[in-house]
Amino acid sequence: MSAQTPAQQSATEPTPKPTAGSTAAAAPEKGGAHAAPSDTPTVRARVRRASLSSWIGAAVMLAVLAVLAMGPYVFDRGLQQRLVLLFALVVMGTAWNLLAGYGGMVSIGQQAFVGLGAYGLVYFGDVLGLSPFVAIVVGVLVAGLVSIPISWLTFRLVGGYFAIGTWVVAEVLRLVVAQTDAVGGGAGFTVRSFGGLDAVYRIAFVYWFGLAGAVVMVAATYLLMRSRLGLGFTAIRDDAVAAASLGVRVTLSKRIVYVVAAMGAAFGGGLTAANTLRVQPDSAFSISFTVAMIFVVVIGGIGSIEGPIVGAIVYWVLQDQLAQLGSWYLVILGAIVIAVTLYAPRGLWGLVSRGGRLRPFPVGYRLLDLPSAPSRTTAAAGAAAPDTPERN
Repeated sequence: MSAQTPAQQSATEPTPKPTAGSTAAAAPEKGGAHAAPSDTPTVRARVRRASLSSWIGAAVMLAVLAVLAMGPYVFDRGLQQRLVLLFALVVMGTAWNLLAGYGGMVSIGQQAFVGLGAYGLVYFGDVLGLSPFVAIVVGVLVAGLVSIPISWLTFRLVGGYFAIGTWVVAEVLRLVVAQTDAVGGGAGFTVRSFGGLDAVYRIAFVYWFGLAGAVVMVAATYLLMRSRLGLGFTAIRDDAVAAASLGVRVTLSKRIVYVVAAMGAAFGGGLTAANTLRVQPDSAFSISFTVAMIFVVVIGGIGSIEGPIVGAIVYWVLQDQLAQLGSWYLVILGAIVIAVTLYAPRGLWGLVSRGGRLRPFPVGYRLLDLPSAPSRTTAAAGAAAPDTPERN
């Protein structure tokens, strides 16, 4: 047997396999050969949630909130009461937008929870003797609890049947309240739980309470949509079957949206009752509340946090300026809705935001830059090129 040369021995020895702790391509030793380049070069892109417009928008909103917070010291009582209605519109519009714009559930029966919120103030404030502001909060919580069994019934329906089902539930609740003598029955009830407050202080406290509720509702919606749960809401709205296939708990997510929207509507009802001091079943459970929510969201821009705020301001101004026109007021509102639906399907905020570039409430991510990936030929040529000494 002939002896093997070292070259032959190295050729016949098996190549050791890389272990789990080793890298796929070891770094070349000093003065050795260069490692082969990877076929797929690493490309890194920068993303950002907030932009310059977001910070400017936040500064403007803080300034507006500071002015509104000084309202009882600056505005007269009539303007304060009208602004309370604006705060209620912002809360209810944001709640309906969360339900339909993000959850994909179009309800025309949200007046059920508006009425529960209003009668929550009556029952817990006048009947049980709680503070009126505590009574509104308790009524909001009770409305959220009541919405859970209601969701078990209405979630069996889809599309237009779901919308009609929510309206039927609202009518049933209205009839039940109208037959309950403890809250005034069909004749209604006058709120007396504010009797210990002077009218000036009552209007001011209701004003601040409504402003705080609007801020909390918008902030809660913003934080919710920034979370993973909010991303699931959007996926369910687009395609519930596909969302379920990706692991999203569709029914639980929809129920959370439904409960939060019910609580927002209940707060709007309690705030309206505290502002007018009069509650009656036909007015508290009126479908006009849901119509106002839909108008606010459609005009402002469905599926955006800023849209209901813009829509609420537009609706509030039109209601304040055109209410004396009688039935023509409703005709003008209908014409505005048709025009916006045809020529601005993303709402007024879609026009103002310049196609989404202006985002005071950013809930998604924005791609800053995406560097172009080098071709394989260029990468291989660069790897094969020898090291050249740096010239002085």
